[in-house]
Amino acid sequence: MSSLNVGVLGFGTVGSGVVRILNEHQDKISQITGYDIAITKVLVRDLSKARRYENTGITLTTNANDVIGDPSIAIIVEVMGTIETAYDYVVKALQAGKHVVTANKDLIALHGDHLITIARENNCDLFYEASVAGGIPILRTIVNGLASDHLKKVMGIVNGTTNFMLTKMTSEGLTYNDALQQAQALGFAESDPTNDVDGIDAARKMVILTRLSFGMNVSLDDVSATGIRNLTVDEIKLADQLGYTIKLLGISEETNGAVDVCVTPTLLPKTHPLAGVHNENNAVFVIGEAAGETMYYGPGAGELPTASSVVSDIISIAKNIKLGTTGNVFNSYVHETNKLADANCYAKYFVRLKMTDETGTFLKMTQRFTEQNIGFSRILQLPENDDQATVVVITHTTSRANLHEALAALKNDNGIVVHSHYRVED
Repeated sequence: MSSLNVGVLGFGTVGSGVVRILNEHQDKISQITGYDIAITKVLVRDLSKARRYENTGITLTTNANDVIGDPSIAIIVEVMGTIETAYDYVVKALQAGKHVVTANKDLIALHGDHLITIARENNCDLFYEASVAGGIPILRTIVNGLASDHLKKVMGIVNGTTNFMLTKMTSEGLTYNDALQQAQALGFAESDPTNDVDGIDAARKMVILTRLSFGMNVSLDDVSATGIRNLTVDEIKLADQLGYTIKLLGISEETNGAVDVCVTPTLLPKTHPLAGVHNENNAVFVIGEAAGETMYYGPGAGELPTASSVVSDIISIAKNIKLGTTGNVFNSYVHETNKLADANCYAKYFVRLKMTDETGTFLKMTQRFTEQNIGFSRILQLPENDDQATVVVITHTTSRANLHEALAALKNDNGIVVHSHYRVED
């Protein structure tokens, strides 16, 4: 059987998992691809560090050119977790005629379009299944399984750290800080959790999902991102009283040839499939005109789930090499990129206010919403003391522009304080 050599950039959690899967599933992979696939060289930062797979015939090096420049290596796997350094290495690999697999969502979100161009110019495959949802094969599902459908909406829980934290805040009543400390202790959150809790990680994944789902080359600047840093247990309890669960969702929705992409805490009915996704798990919910509603659920990170997606990409490349059909990227579907204006972005909203409990204040609040043609489907008023009350409303469907106008007006009114507002999905 012919050999196919692979070089790996990075030997951390995912890199180790790739080595393990290729070793343990060698017979099956060989039958599927017609190749004896072997990792021959791995780029590491420290040669002296003890590793689990030192005795598997792999050459370790601290020089990236030893891997990228090796003419016997056909496929480069990038699992370093950086951006600019990884970009430099991937460009060199593609220009050298190497096919590339990466799990780096930051790299693909920020530089994916340019890398795709370089890959095509050099007749190389470029795949990145593991970049969005770990072990969930969502990208191939969208571009292959749902290729014939006209997708309308893609939304999901694509960050395991924040989903773990929200699960703890909801089920155990932990504060944001306590939930974060627990996530950090378990290794789900970094010492600096900014990318996770502020929605940046999820936003980058939504850039990738939007490109593949709708063919639109949106940038990170096109994504409105709000994280969970300011979400309180009180708000979670208020949502619960109204029959909702709060999840941090990435949402990409197409309307009349334009797309809106956001990351935001979202109220979901407790019966919604995404409401039952707990702890560090991920799930992506897709709505198409033909297939209707489908959901894809599983572990969004971890050694073996993520490595499984990486190896699946390697297998796809091996098949293409065997058939002589290389030069592929995930999706060739391209649509003119149009961003939906706020005036055309419609949703329901949860709005929490604190109001002076006196005659006329409630009327003033309702007038501000009425001025923007916003009605209410639910109202909850909770007296706090003799002078103040918390008021929560669930609006009818309205435009984002109208909601912002109403909230801006409320902030100028005496006796009314707008605490928060979140999207509501049915």
